[in-house]
Amino acid sequence: MGPLALLVGAFLAFSLPPYLAFDPARSRVPQPDGFPAHYWFLVAHVIFGTVAMVGAVLQIWPWLRRTYPVFHRYAGRAYVFAGVLPAGVMALVIGSQSPFGPTTRVSDVLSALLWLGCTFAGWRAVRERRFDDHRRWMIRSAAMTFSILVNRLISPIAMVVLEPRIPTLFGGSELAYSQSVAAISSWGSVAFALILSQLYLDRRPTRKPAGVR
Repeated sequence: MGPLALLVGAFLAFSLPPYLAFDPARSRVPQPDGFPAHYWFLVAHVIFGTVAMVGAVLQIWPWLRRTYPVFHRYAGRAYVFAGVLPAGVMALVIGSQSPFGPTTRVSDVLSALLWLGCTFAGWRAVRERRFDDHRRWMIRSAAMTFSILVNRLISPIAMVVLEPRIPTLFGGSELAYSQSVAAISSWGSVAFALILSQLYLDRRPTRKPAGVR
């Protein structure tokens, strides 16, 4: 949990300041044509997404979950209703208008739907006291929450690999290059989150040999 908390803290320390200043000129995402409110939807997504990321760290912390189950329940409600739900809705809006091309738009909308869907399934399961299903769906939800971290790791790698190919593969087009980097990062992070979470859920606990205690 320590390394994860440090990684989330470092990511938020880098990502939040341009949007807490409420200055569109400091946005790291270009303004799409014909959507002047894009920046403010992005600010809302970042703020509610921060709640979701912090909530996810708290929710998957085994010690906190076992020691303070009441806090776990309240933090879970904050994660769902003050984090994922509003952040996911904002992601649908800004994702559908992404300036990084149609391929990235499809990925952003799909990832927002998956994020909302996994979270809703987990919330519904706990309401119906299906605690094992709740755990499985919330692990998937947390993986989607943290997929943005993977996105930020894939992006510079894709940039380094593809930049020398701008004159050939992209015909000298910086736009095609930037859209390709965004698409690889977006699709790659979603695929990684879903695959990793499923591998974790499908793992088999190591069994001790008979007679070993």
